[in-house]
Amino acid sequence: MSFRYYLYISDAKVDMLLSQIDPGHRRGRSAEFSLNLPFVGAKHTVESPAADQVARLERVTRYLDEHADVGSVDEPGQFFRGLLPMRWGVVPATDGRALVYFGGRTGDTIVGLGGSSFHVLGAAPPAEQPAHVFGGMSTMPALLAGLVDTDDAVLAPPAGDVSLDAADTQALASVHRAGTRLRGPAQNVEFLAKRLLCGPSPYPELDGRPGMTVLLGSPLYVALVD
Repeated sequence: MSFRYYLYISDAKVDMLLSQIDPGHRRGRSAEFSLNLPFVGAKHTVESPAADQVARLERVTRYLDEHADVGSVDEPGQFFRGLLPMRWGVVPATDGRALVYFGGRTGDTIVGLGGSSFHVLGAAPPAEQPAHVFGGMSTMPALLAGLVDTDDAVLAPPAGDVSLDAADTQALASVHRAGTRLRGPAQNVEFLAKRLLCGPSPYPELDGRPGMTVLLGSPLYVALVD
């Protein structure tokens, strides 16, 4: 029997998708909170047990696999799955909070996964959760801002592709460069992510082979595999 050793589970995305799969889900969670509230005080946050967290994630992933557009890293759909060596670490966001970033590549694609470090298992929750960073799918502006390094300003801007606007080309460049700044050993990880951005590599001269693609996603989960 194989096991997943989860590094990251995005409860925000899981709950948002689960509320659309099962509209009664959010009402049930709200009722659970209301029942516990008088006994623990108004500032208490109800935390789901690990088993419930994984069960909700598995319910969403099963639904996506059966009904949604789920592709691979090299051929991503609206969502994409992967299993490959990745390095990962925490990067600062523009508002001073932390984002977690996983970077790796296949023979054809440079891939990055980014989200709130709050969803790394074992991480301490922040005092406040700004919606643009922690509220589900709308992570790309804050994530891209966090990936920009001070050294990026002195690098030559990418030539870009005529089919992309300047903002898309710069975003792909930020993802491309972010992977090179990750340190430490690569770990084999499995993941399911929402596609945020995908396009041709803006730095083909650095890729080792022509025709590379750059892909950015927001993960529902990332797990270590043997």
